[in-house]
Amino acid sequence: MLRPWKLELEIDKKLGKAVYLQIADIIITDIRSGRLKPGDALPGSRNLAQTLKINRNTVVEAYQVLINEEWVISKERKGIFVSERLPVLHEKNTDALHDSYNQQVMSGGMLINFDDGHPDSKIAPVTELARAYRQIFSIKAKWQMMGYGHEHGDVEFRKMISQMLNHQRGMHIHQNEISITRGSQMGMFLTAQTLLTSGDRVIVEEPGYQPAWQAFEYAGAQLLPVSVDKEGISIEAIETLLTQYQNIKAIYITPHRQYPTTVTLSLSRRLKLIELSNQYNITIIEDDYDNEFHFGYRPILPISSFPGLQHYVYIGTLSKVVAPALRIGYLATKNQELLKKVGDLRKIIDVHGDVIMEQAVLQLIKEGAVKKHIRKATVHYKNKRDFVFELLKKYMKDVAEFTLPEGGLAFWIVPKAQLDWNAVTALLLEKNIKIIHPGQYGQNVNGFRLSYGALSEEQLEQTIPLIAKIFSRFLTID
Repeated sequence: MLRPWKLELEIDKKLGKAVYLQIADIIITDIRSGRLKPGDALPGSRNLAQTLKINRNTVVEAYQVLINEEWVISKERKGIFVSERLPVLHEKNTDALHDSYNQQVMSGGMLINFDDGHPDSKIAPVTELARAYRQIFSIKAKWQMMGYGHEHGDVEFRKMISQMLNHQRGMHIHQNEISITRGSQMGMFLTAQTLLTSGDRVIVEEPGYQPAWQAFEYAGAQLLPVSVDKEGISIEAIETLLTQYQNIKAIYITPHRQYPTTVTLSLSRRLKLIELSNQYNITIIEDDYDNEFHFGYRPILPISSFPGLQHYVYIGTLSKVVAPALRIGYLATKNQELLKKVGDLRKIIDVHGDVIMEQAVLQLIKEGAVKKHIRKATVHYKNKRDFVFELLKKYMKDVAEFTLPEGGLAFWIVPKAQLDWNAVTALLLEKNIKIIHPGQYGQNVNGFRLSYGALSEEQLEQTIPLIAKIFSRFLTID
């Protein structure tokens, strides 16, 4: 592939800044100046490393910084390209909030993005995955690899997923009750299209996960939002809705760590929800989006693991376990009629999944590489969570409420008074800090999701005090 960009990278190894950050900053400068234009291809990591006479991993880290901050995108089997939509940057002004410390922090011009809870790609087992992928491709007969597979995914892979769900999450699921998808969002879309029809209603959490809402609405369903408190979704509100409407088809929940607030649905509410689901013949759609990273004594088992639950679809993903760019998810259900519809629809839109990648991930699971990575990652994220908690106690205890989450990759931060979030997010962008606007979680939501998984301790230490300063500007604390 033609890469017209002429390299003019000068690396100073005596400089205090890490080499990978120097590379990232130089590329950002070229993008901002227009020397590198949207769509331009960057050199491959191996070639750039050879040119600069540095370790290839250093270049990979630099490119990952650029990907995380949305300056470039990675296209599978094609390379790294300058993003068509670049981060929004504002020139520094003389506002009192822009003190010299802030300017030093942001002098590199890199956008620090608090996403919705992405994992740290720098610790992903990419090398092991690439090795397994190559081995599978070379070992398997080409006629087996290039033909069409099963619409629900490789049978051995489904068997491994069923074993994982049964042994680690207390479920009672068979391999023929599982469908492999390209990520959890595809699982959500397939579920919505096969379970719902125009005029149906779906109870959802508010604040909640908007991409799931969009999948339900696209299927013609009407959303019935229900509030969330410290014990999870309000069961009383659900009971009220069930007496008001006759055509409620499903309840969508994230009970393990509610998105975005991170609260866990209490046991009493879980049992009552199961009772209501059975009584009204309503399907529980359980989105268990980050089950693996739990820091307490014992992870909470899914609602779908309760033997008494009659109607459920359980949706999960491997993206946070193996690698963020890995698009492998799954849905599990006892409803064979629904599963057949899912398979039929899957054949229309995708024929079958990525058989080679499924085999590669299966090999990593069998070798124990995935289990080893989860142990390593759990320690990594727990340490980072504790680091963030100390920062929050130091800088934000007077301006916001927050609790220590038992797992996951994010805190839920609630200011002590209602904020003008349009103004807050605009001021943060001027400091090159991007957060998800609370309006994406629902109406009149006064809180934001501080995700720490993909950010370094240095970035967190730099940005949390700045967020606290902006909060304090809008608040009058007694």
